[in-house]
Amino acid sequence: MPDKKNFLLKEENKLDKIDSELSNGRRKEEHLFIALNKDVSFKKTNSGFENYYFIHQALPEIDLNEINLSTDVFGKKLRLPLMISPLVGGIEITGEINKNLAKVASICGIAMGVGSQRTGIENTKTEKTYQVRDIAPDILLFANLGAVQLNYSFGIKECKKAINMIDADGIILHLNSLQEAFQHEGNHNFKNLLMKIEEICRSIDHPVIVREVGFGISKEVAGKLIKTGVSGIDVGGAGGTSWVEVEKLRSGSSIIKNVAESFSNWGIPTTESIKLVKEAVSKNNKILVIASGGIRSGVDVAKSIALGADIAGIALPVLKNIQVSIESCINYIKEIEMGLKIAMFGIGVLNINELKNTRYLKEKT
Repeated sequence: MPDKKNFLLKEENKLDKIDSELSNGRRKEEHLFIALNKDVSFKKTNSGFENYYFIHQALPEIDLNEINLSTDVFGKKLRLPLMISPLVGGIEITGEINKNLAKVASICGIAMGVGSQRTGIENTKTEKTYQVRDIAPDILLFANLGAVQLNYSFGIKECKKAINMIDADGIILHLNSLQEAFQHEGNHNFKNLLMKIEEICRSIDHPVIVREVGFGISKEVAGKLIKTGVSGIDVGGAGGTSWVEVEKLRSGSSIIKNVAESFSNWGIPTTESIKLVKEAVSKNNKILVIASGGIRSGVDVAKSIALGADIAGIALPVLKNIQVSIESCINYIKEIEMGLKIAMFGIGVLNINELKNTRYLKEKT
């Protein structure tokens, strides 16, 4: 005869798991709806690109058609230094979105990251919503998990599973402490994560990138991450999508909404974060620096690279364009590509390395 107490405990744990899966799916649906339909931008804080300008070279002494935008990242060549930042996954509608994004990445020759795979690991039925290798076998592709999950039963095994789930070239561990703080169901324990990130870096045979989701990485944090052995840092600066704003719109609590208002401009602007991270990695050129947070044009990408980034990441504009059509999204990437090339033409640089070392980007006074 089965032990009644143990049986009830198992059934209770099963119900908790079901509740967790439903909660994760509902949260993802709400995030997607809000991002696509509401104003979730920072209200006063800008990404900072407007504070910089290129000194125009009227005689560039180069042929526009000879400019080379390609760059090598982790052994794969990108046609232009751009990445579709982690966006979606885990619910049915996002499977088609990810496959369409992968088509765009493949056609345009850029990198891509998938949304947080926590749901895919906790519920294997959702794995397919992240899988895109059949669509884009050759793109630079990144898995993605919240770093805070390393304090909530995730570890080396789950990181490897996330990578294997989508046959990824590396994994992104995202930092979203402020977002979690405003979620009523958030994970708030960010203690001892550096030690656990270091363990992941030592234990898996793939590049590990740590990414902020929109509040910036400071020089101090970048320095600590470098010591853990990360392969890349995505600055995720303030000025684009505010996840505090997203959580404020999700919440039914007047307290959360009111407190969120006072954090509406919290964060390090993207341009400042690029500079701070670049200072931290200056003696270690092997570490990839990704600029993201409010990047909207090819000129923004050019400024990011001139400030010290290796590639740039774009999220919300890509998501909105893919909702229109694959063609619309491809055309948007082509606009980025054209803008980047003409910016380089305007200062007379032929390739990304020359852009990194240009002396023609100046800060407005």
